[in-house]
Amino acid sequence: MDSQSYKTISANAKTVNKEWLVIDAEGEVLGRLASQVAKILRGKHKPSFTPHVDCGDYVIVVNADKVRLTGKKMTDKVYVRHTGYPGGQRFANPADTLKRKPEFLLQHAVKGMLPKTRLGDALLRNLKIYAGAEHPHTAQNPRTIKLNEIK
Repeated sequence: MDSQSYKTISANAKTVNKEWLVIDAEGEVLGRLASQVAKILRGKHKPSFTPHVDCGDYVIVVNADKVRLTGKKMTDKVYVRHTGYPGGQRFANPADTLKRKPEFLLQHAVKGMLPKTRLGDALLRNLKIYAGAEHPHTAQNPRTIKLNEIK
């Protein structure tokens, strides 16, 4: 066999095949869901994965308000942010955040699992999170998947 016949094929923006996927987050553990969503956004589930290209799929997550955390994390975990002013440190736990803005929990978890570069910002724009069961992306004909289908 001719060893020169093997070529490494790198994906680029023109050759990437992107599709729309719907994931139901009802009853799913937050971190496990976030890691699977990050893997799909990055494109690591595809054989044509290229590290420096946005080759992942668009992901729509519904029922984000029904996500769960294990142990006592719902009350004991603390999200810290700062307003930028002296004494402006603010604290919130997931229980309060889930009531006010349920999409934030999953978005924050997925963002931490993506690259901290312009590519990571572009990948995060491919994620659409909705608190309820409805989403406005029916025109894209998204395919519903189960998390255990992904390898």
